[in-house]
Amino acid sequence: MKNGKYRSRVSALFIPFWGILFIPFLHFVWPYSFIGLALILSIIIFFVFACRSTYYVVTDREILCYYLWGIYGKPFVRISISDITSIERSHNPWNGLALSLKRLRLRFNRGYKWNPPWPCLPLLSPVCEQEFLETLKSINPNIQINVNDKKGWWRFGDWDI
Repeated sequence: MKNGKYRSRVSALFIPFWGILFIPFLHFVWPYSFIGLALILSIIIFFVFACRSTYYVVTDREILCYYLWGIYGKPFVRISISDITSIERSHNPWNGLALSLKRLRLRFNRGYKWNPPWPCLPLLSPVCEQEFLETLKSINPNIQINVNDKKGWWRFGDWDI
């Protein structure tokens, strides 16, 4: 049985979007240039750390584990792969666990309890998407995969927004 660790894809718009959210805070610390510089560096370090330490793991026990930003020593969410019924493409920007807008939406058996620590949608964005989907399909052949990779206006080379 295949298992592995899959890094999360990072959108080209993810970092500027979150950076814009912190601009109002810079107004308060700008007169104190050392504090402002320290704040900017802290934000940059946080984003690099967040992007490098968000990943998905498929275990030997047929569990998909999602590790978020390296904050927790244990998985943020555990999903039984046998409960996944379908996977489809999503570009939904709201409240997902993915660092990219090119996402995979997981759908589950009726009655499955999706219980992350805070309310969010079951959206993932692995870098090696095809390999990730093949791994899940090898564990649960009943998963319906409806993922297309059409080129569109939101694609710039290999960058996805």
